[in-house]
Amino acid sequence: MMKFLLMMIFMIPLCLMKNFFWVVQMMIFLLFYLFMNLNVNLMMNCNLSYYFSCDLISFGLILLSIWICGLMIMASEGLFKFNYHYNFFLLNVIFLLIMLYLTFSVMNLFMFYLFFEGSLIPTLLLIIGWGYQPERIQAGLYLLFYTLFVSLPLFLSIFYMYYNVDSFMMYFLKFYNLNFYLLYLGMVLAFLVKMPMYFVHLWLPKAHVEAPVSGSMILAGIMLKLGGYGLVRVLIFLQKINLKLNYVWVSISLIGGFYISLKCFCQVDIKSLIAYSSVAHMSLVIGGIMVMNYWGGLGAYILMVGHGLCSSGMFCLANISYERLNSRSMYFNKGLMNFMPSMGLWWFLILSSNMAAPPSLNLIGEISLINSLMSWSYFSMILLMLLSFFSAGYSLYLFSFTQHGKFYQGLFSFYSGVVREYLMLFLHWVPLNMLVLKVDYLMIWF
Repeated sequence: MMKFLLMMIFMIPLCLMKNFFWVVQMMIFLLFYLFMNLNVNLMMNCNLSYYFSCDLISFGLILLSIWICGLMIMASEGLFKFNYHYNFFLLNVIFLLIMLYLTFSVMNLFMFYLFFEGSLIPTLLLIIGWGYQPERIQAGLYLLFYTLFVSLPLFLSIFYMYYNVDSFMMYFLKFYNLNFYLLYLGMVLAFLVKMPMYFVHLWLPKAHVEAPVSGSMILAGIMLKLGGYGLVRVLIFLQKINLKLNYVWVSISLIGGFYISLKCFCQVDIKSLIAYSSVAHMSLVIGGIMVMNYWGGLGAYILMVGHGLCSSGMFCLANISYERLNSRSMYFNKGLMNFMPSMGLWWFLILSSNMAAPPSLNLIGEISLINSLMSWSYFSMILLMLLSFFSAGYSLYLFSFTQHGKFYQGLFSFYSGVVREYLMLFLHWVPLNMLVLKVDYLMIWF
């Protein structure tokens, strides 16, 4: 695990060189290829080196991080073209990648906390440095204060636990079952805000709307998954108390997810709609992790990976339209099928994956999560039905609103997609729909 970290650190000088924009991207894809060929033991921690190790959930999320970071650079070609501080941007992306890699691979709980919070800084710089509107400062503050407000209890909880258990190692903690209410709340809340759970989700749409395309991709693709990963790791030693209190989180998530799905139909900003749809999907993941059964853990992991690719692809599509029309309003982005018929196909493919159509990973994830929540309580069936129905509803609403209808008359000139954009969408869609063939790996892990 250390060798990949060193490779990322040695990529930093490349970021500072002139006209090395695409070289850095190619190096990230090379890193992806090398990491993909890592020999991973599916059942337990392997590749131990220093404080780092890798099991299947770390492996999948690190691969997703490297992939999304490579695609972020591909999506941000405008920065290179207009010479918009692209060296600093590349440095930011590499720093973010290092932080995410360390978060997912470290075994020490305190180090995990450190890198978990450290990934906030480059994200904040992305939003404030390359965002679109003046409100981006406010969005950055929202992001910072929501996450920092709940991270202090997490910090204290980790040290309280160390005081009791005398170990920070995640592997050793599985032999303990701590039954303290305050410890449980301190541990779990930080990850629920990161997910984000309904009631503490307001930072997400704000951050997405103000962020540049790369910021949105990394926020939707990886940052929300940090919360899920953290929950999977800490609930191992909080099982007894979680079984008492999980109905609170599952209820809030399912009812909130349904409400958010309805709210998606009220959005006029494309990015805002996609951001709210992320909250609705993550509510299912929270439910799956909290009920703590086989299907739930399995479905949560698959849906996290699937949503990371799918949501990132949708933000790419929104940005492609934004670059043409200089507006994200759905009233301006109408009749796009007349201008970009080929792009219409990609809108359809990625939005169909978003509404969990086969053969996407989202479908397998949602089926597993519905299984797990139904086995936990039959009453959840009503909300799950509504969630699934409305998630298809707002995906179709977004597709029909943007692709069909009479186009905006104020358009002066227009051009269809370039090869880079089609390749970028292809690289989102293919893993999302081809990983289904390897879903047996994910089944074995849990």
